[in-house]
Amino acid sequence: MTGKIYTKTGDDGTTGLVGGNRRKKYDFRLEAYGAVDELNAALGVIRSMEVDELMGKLMLQIQHKLFNIGSRLASDEKGEGFTAKLAIKTEDVEVLEHAIDNFEKELPRLTDFILPGGDSLSAQCHVARTVCRRAERRIVELSDHEPVRPELKKYINRLSDLLFILARFSNFRAGVDETLWKY
Repeated sequence: MTGKIYTKTGDDGTTGLVGGNRRKKYDFRLEAYGAVDELNAALGVIRSMEVDELMGKLMLQIQHKLFNIGSRLASDEKGEGFTAKLAIKTEDVEVLEHAIDNFEKELPRLTDFILPGGDSLSAQCHVARTVCRRAERRIVELSDHEPVRPELKKYINRLSDLLFILARFSNFRAGVDETLWKY
């Protein structure tokens, strides 16, 4: 990137989509890709923590996919051609499912609801999970108004599951007991 970070084109409360159309900054589409951007930042915080090499590589791979998702969501009809190669595929969803299965097989069976928390990494995974759920809600809301590829929605749904498992795995590996919900 070159030039100044500020363009002043958004001073009127709109932003440009890939393809050239402008939308209000509170538009469904902007809410969706803004939530994905926030999720990506939350994963960046996780990567900045002491994580093992496998988790670090997985988080980085997911961050790249989230950037692809954000780019797809930021595209209007004219921009679809520019971002088509960034589409989420079934194989991308399967990568998350495989990771969930691998991490989960080491964990004790969960029979109760747990409260978010534990060690710092676990707590941050829970924060990222809730941001992921919000991103999912915004994407589903957008899909009620405009087409959204089903694989994209599946990817975000699986990612929230993975973040839950990673939160549990972090506590398990650190020897921190999960806090069961007492009603």
